[in-house]
Amino acid sequence: MGMLDEILTHNAEYVATRQYEALQTDKFPDKGLAVLACMDARLVELLPQALGIRNGDAKLIKNAGALVTAPWGSVMRSLLVAVYALRAEEICVIAHYDCGMSAIDPSEILAQARQRGISDDVIRTLRVSGIDLDGFLKGFANVEESVRNTCTLVRQHPLLPRDVPVHGLIIDPSTGRLDTIVNGYTVMAAENATEASPQ
Repeated sequence: MGMLDEILTHNAEYVATRQYEALQTDKFPDKGLAVLACMDARLVELLPQALGIRNGDAKLIKNAGALVTAPWGSVMRSLLVAVYALRAEEICVIAHYDCGMSAIDPSEILAQARQRGISDDVIRTLRVSGIDLDGFLKGFANVEESVRNTCTLVRQHPLLPRDVPVHGLIIDPSTGRLDTIVNGYTVMAAENATEASPQ
């Protein structure tokens, strides 16, 4: 039995026994929170439990490294939709220690792509077309710096309302301990103080 068959077999039983009823909620996050987190498999259950959130409490967006790399990409769009259409009032960027993105080497990824059947012609064509494959596939060297950079990019986005705090945290994938890297309230207070001070 393949993985899809396992999923569909489980799903049929899940629906037939009405297990979904315990999780029913609406589309608006009860805690007014949008979370951008890493897709690491260790965080699937650990992250919500460590945050104290349950089904219906938050909008959860996941990608490799909890990164916003482009101000007009799908992750930033998701955060803006969470704020404007789904009543999110705060944003948390949550990366984790021992993240695989800190060890990503674009040349190794491309070597594996070649081994899996992606031709050199395709890679050359992408490069000639102006796609920076190395930048696209690059990870980060320092997780704290990565969280700060992502928080800054989100906070400074021209479409993000000024009253939305953007917090940056790092979670320990073994214990669930959260370390604050960026306190969004402090950042907002500093911005407000700067705007209020005479020029």
